[in-house]
Amino acid sequence: MARPRVGVAVLTMGTRPAELRALLDAVAGQDEPASRIVVVGNGTGSLPDLPEGVTGVELPENRGVSGGRNVAIETLRSFGDVDIVVDLDDDGLLVDTDVFRRLADLYEADPRLGIVSFRIADETGETQRRHVPRLGAKDPLRGGEVTTFLGGGHGLSMPMLDRIGGWPEDFFFTHEETDLAWRALDAGWKVLYAPELLLQHPRTSPARHAVYYRMTARNRVWLAKRNLPVPLVPVYLGVWTLLTLARTRSLSGLKAWFGGFAEGVRRSGGPRTPMRWTTVLRMTRLGRPPVI
Repeated sequence: MARPRVGVAVLTMGTRPAELRALLDAVAGQDEPASRIVVVGNGTGSLPDLPEGVTGVELPENRGVSGGRNVAIETLRSFGDVDIVVDLDDDGLLVDTDVFRRLADLYEADPRLGIVSFRIADETGETQRRHVPRLGAKDPLRGGEVTTFLGGGHGLSMPMLDRIGGWPEDFFFTHEETDLAWRALDAGWKVLYAPELLLQHPRTSPARHAVYYRMTARNRVWLAKRNLPVPLVPVYLGVWTLLTLARTRSLSGLKAWFGGFAEGVRRSGGPRTPMRWTTVLRMTRLGRPPVI
């Protein structure tokens, strides 16, 4: 097959112009250049000045991570010369210059490779436990096939996206990666965690967003309703309810969580396409059955 061509997508809300410019400079410094670079302003009004060759798309309203990244995919697809979509957080940084080359090597070697998850580490080189896409994993440097991936930095096969569709638009943010990964696995694609591909990212907590608790509960319900066989839906949601009660120390957070859970039950999160039981077995063999 021909050498896979990389297209880069960056979402921004216009609040990190210095970090965005540093990231774009790092993208330009890759030893195997990207075919296309797209920056989507998610309700920013106007984007800052972008380097030559970078395509800017300004959205009049914030469509969330899912909606903004779908716009980026459609923009990259329209050029007709992108085989791998690389999504990068606007406050992330590529510290190595060979990331795109090594990513293209992985896709060139395996036509069934759908998603490649980068390793995320802070300025000290430490990777938070939640950024290792594997249950019980203590070593962030151990790669291999997994069942989900990291939103901050990853590669997506454009042929895979053409087949399974893009991000779940209604999710806005949280759990959109798992929804996409589950659909990819059910369609026979591989999800790979490649820790040698590093994105430096400031240490953060997802709970920094005021709507985190509501969104994470609502989207877990939607994730189950959209993707799981009927017998597994109550099991998955029951497990996560117990884990939330055990982990959450904030009463206001719990109230928001249960409000989001109820919203997820009442409302549709998109069309339902339950995965095959063979996919459930495959995920179990990979170390994470779709009940946790």
